[in-house]
Amino acid sequence: MDYREVCEMTALQLGQAIKEKKITSVEAAEAVLTAIEESEPQLHAYITVCREEALAKAQAVDAALAAGDSDLLASPLAGVPVAIKDNICTKGIKTSCASKILGDFAPFYDATVMEKLEAAGAVVIGKTNMDEFAMGSTTETSAYGPTLNPWDAGRVPGGSSGGSAAAVGARAAVCALGSDTGGSIRQPAAYCGVTGFKPTYGTVSRYGLIAYASSLDQIGPIAKDVKDCAALMDIISGYDEMDGTSLPQEMQQQAAARKGGCADSEGGCAAGYLEALTGDISGMRIGIPTEAIEKGLEPDVKQAILDMGKTLKGLGAEVEEISLPFLDYVIPTYYIIAAAEASSNLSRFDGVRYGFRAEGYEDLTEMYSKTRSQGFGGEAKKRILLGTFVLSSGYYDAYYKKALQVKAIIKQEFDKIFSKFDAILLPAAPATAPKLGESLADPLKMYLSDIFTVSVNIAGLPGLSVPSGFDQAGMPVGTQIIGPALGDADVLNIGYAFQQATEYHKAAPNGKCSEAKEVILSNPKGRIKV
Repeated sequence: MDYREVCEMTALQLGQAIKEKKITSVEAAEAVLTAIEESEPQLHAYITVCREEALAKAQAVDAALAAGDSDLLASPLAGVPVAIKDNICTKGIKTSCASKILGDFAPFYDATVMEKLEAAGAVVIGKTNMDEFAMGSTTETSAYGPTLNPWDAGRVPGGSSGGSAAAVGARAAVCALGSDTGGSIRQPAAYCGVTGFKPTYGTVSRYGLIAYASSLDQIGPIAKDVKDCAALMDIISGYDEMDGTSLPQEMQQQAAARKGGCADSEGGCAAGYLEALTGDISGMRIGIPTEAIEKGLEPDVKQAILDMGKTLKGLGAEVEEISLPFLDYVIPTYYIIAAAEASSNLSRFDGVRYGFRAEGYEDLTEMYSKTRSQGFGGEAKKRILLGTFVLSSGYYDAYYKKALQVKAIIKQEFDKIFSKFDAILLPAAPATAPKLGESLADPLKMYLSDIFTVSVNIAGLPGLSVPSGFDQAGMPVGTQIIGPALGDADVLNIGYAFQQATEYHKAAPNGKCSEAKEVILSNPKGRIKV
């Protein structure tokens, strides 16, 4: 089997092919490694490629499957290569957060999600590039240089999980994990034409995720389609006693169960995220905020969300206009809270315990100062300074405390909406991927590009970005599906229903489609027929 055919498969298709002995796990890993070698000189999606570790793990999985290991035979992703964002701890493998200050730091333990992937037989193929400490929306603030968009090398892939999204989009990863603090999974997924899911806060353990903003950070999957995201969620979700914010098991089960459309007499699905994907969304109420449509969207982005609403309506959902009156307040609220928590979280990186230490200092204070000045990049420094300012005496009440109060109001407003609606459609970003350098030249514009994503993190909600169209330049457009807290299964099912009815998620940057299905361009703007 040609390596390109392997890389075009979804994670579930590849997992099934490995079990059916059509391909071995070693051959699957070699195929992805070949794709990485081919794409990396231009794309730069990876910081570390784990060739030796991946092949050794793949060989072990093949041996276990041949011996009839019941756990691996039951795992849908046994033997499947997975890329990991470089802020998720991997035992013995460099984890740098794309920052000079961590240097070649290799953790002595695995994050909980890595333990779960290991138990499921997944193969870690490499650690992906990102904005430094997840601070950015373009993957240009990395100390290792920017990642490029696989659809257009002159554009950014989004961020901060840009390496993971670009790798999946370029078919240099079958699927990946990212982290989402204010849209860092959903926005790059939209820019790179792939599917990205930010779960309800607390459904996936943050133990081993190097923190940016602890009350907002959440690990989630990036993949070619919703089914792969659901399969990854079945593996990585669940209560973890090592994470003080991890939701108890009964709430975990609620998140993985659809609230309607199931045969279960109690109105829920007792299975998991994957088995909850029925594609039946009849009777579900979905809102499209008027403010979002009127908020300076590119015409093709606006058209994509309206077209998606029509598609969902044709599948039996009720689609109506609603209002998000708090939309103008989400950016200042988010950046005050995120910067404050970043200031606290990043204070541990001082050159004493691990990572980079500056040279030529005379005392401890100078060592701290020089190490942090030389170790952190410009964007990280800006956010640390802003966070220190809003937490300082005399400004705490005026900024940080007020931001927390607005955060509570935003959550209350969402609760009101979700008492009447099952989901909300929002753009993943006001425009498609910008050109390299544009956002760094205008930081305020970069911050404002998060206007449609940050509220999900502020309120701890699930959000899914699915490919929903193309702009005039042929760049992908992504639309978000947002649900209430613990409404993860319903959000995924709506995305699944949309992908069952459309072909957008099957388009690849080289113009081909997975499963050899051809993309039909309906007009000069490059929009695919629904």
